[in-house]
Amino acid sequence: MPADLNDYFNKKNKNSNENNQKNFNFKMSDFKFFGKISPFVYTIAILIIFIILIKPFVVINSGEMGIKSNTGKYDPEPIAPGLHFFLPFIQKITIIDTRIRQINYASFEGANENLSSGSGVINKNSISVLDSRGLPVFIDVTVQYRLNPSQVPQTIATWGLNWENKIIDPVVRDVVRSVVGKYTAEELPTNRNTIAAQIEEGIGKTISAQPNKPVELRAVQLREIILPSKVKEQIERVQIAKQEAERAKYEVERANQEALKKAALAEGEANATIISAKGKATAVKIQADAQAYSNKEIANSLNNSLLTLKQIETQKEFNEALKINNDAKIFLTPGGAVPNIWVDTKDAKKQSSFQ
Repeated sequence: MPADLNDYFNKKNKNSNENNQKNFNFKMSDFKFFGKISPFVYTIAILIIFIILIKPFVVINSGEMGIKSNTGKYDPEPIAPGLHFFLPFIQKITIIDTRIRQINYASFEGANENLSSGSGVINKNSISVLDSRGLPVFIDVTVQYRLNPSQVPQTIATWGLNWENKIIDPVVRDVVRSVVGKYTAEELPTNRNTIAAQIEEGIGKTISAQPNKPVELRAVQLREIILPSKVKEQIERVQIAKQEAERAKYEVERANQEALKKAALAEGEANATIISAKGKATAVKIQADAQAYSNKEIANSLNNSLLTLKQIETQKEFNEALKINNDAKIFLTPGGAVPNIWVDTKDAKKQSSFQ
């Protein structure tokens, strides 16, 4: 290998070694700097980790209340929503939901003790009840309630965290069985509203009678009454029979109304005919009375002088007629006032009379 090439590699290696030594010196200086502050950093990190692990604070949201316990003993004053600190290992804060909760007693598949997470809704099977004759009936009920916020520590201390199954559930089942057991299965549908009111009243009174009023009852709803199939079929047959009877009654009533209507029309027409006939008779009578009155007045107005005058006037008319027809024959009736009759002898077909 030429000498100049060896010199080139020797210089390159020398420069590389010098650079590595500088970098190593720099890194060592950095390490020494971090070595000076590392105890402080380690202390802070350990403290943060410790706080995270023991978590000496709690956040209580709206609709919740907190219970602080000191070495296992509950503080009687509930903790309002907000940020609160406590001493780990000595104190503990338990968060209790005070929002409205609900239990549904219904025919759910696998509903027993099924609590929807965070929803405050518990689903349980329908309540089995025996009616007054011992027939099984199932009742679906929905109950809404909430913890009394001012009594949360006492309620949890007395009943525990499983307070719903100790306060609400037994009361609801007992009241429903007591109320429904007074009726027969056939009477339940027709008395539904009365039964619902009695159940709500009974549950409300029983829960309100609990010491310190731990729970506030908001609503009780009777959703469904599930009857045995045979009873249901019997009720349906009775309902159909009642509907048929009502329909027949309606038809009879309708026929009676039609008959009454026709009778009223016939009576009205008859009355109209009678009234019309009476009106005509009255009119004829009035006319006859008027004619009679007229005749009477005429008769009263006749006297000898008037009759003589009328006779003279009539005789005058006859005389005038004789002047025109010389061949006429005059017949005078006895009395003088009776009409004279004359006949034209030239024309046998022509006859006249005067009064």
